[in-house]
Amino acid sequence: MKRMILAGVLATAALVAGVANAATETFTATLAAPAGITSSGKGTGTFTFDTTTKALTYSVTYDGLTGPATMAHIHGPADPGANAGVQVPFANAAASPITGTATLTDAQVADLEAGKYYVNVHTAANRGGEIRGQLTKK
Repeated sequence: MKRMILAGVLATAALVAGVANAATETFTATLAAPAGITSSGKGTGTFTFDTTTKALTYSVTYDGLTGPATMAHIHGPADPGANAGVQVPFANAAASPITGTATLTDAQVADLEAGKYYVNVHTAANRGGEIRGQLTKK
């Protein structure tokens, strides 16, 4: 009986230690029209990254677009102002607020940590993206 209790205590301690080692990082983005796009659209994004599970949880809100958003996602790797392909498609529709979670690959984690990802919200009038914002670590 004592061994079973001791085993249970040790298992619980190991679980708590594992949870204690999990770290989260916060990233933010301020979305605005890039150069060459006329729009009063603006928005913000908050991203929480769990370094243990590699889960990126996101919440993006925006308003003032020229029309309804047709799609939105995270692009990269790219420096601010440069363009790149889609890396993280958002799981739900592009209507604000956009929320969800995606699991990143090791390569995606490296690009995120290097500041190489940006959020892009597309509209019919601005198919390449009406507003965008680089993810930056807080």
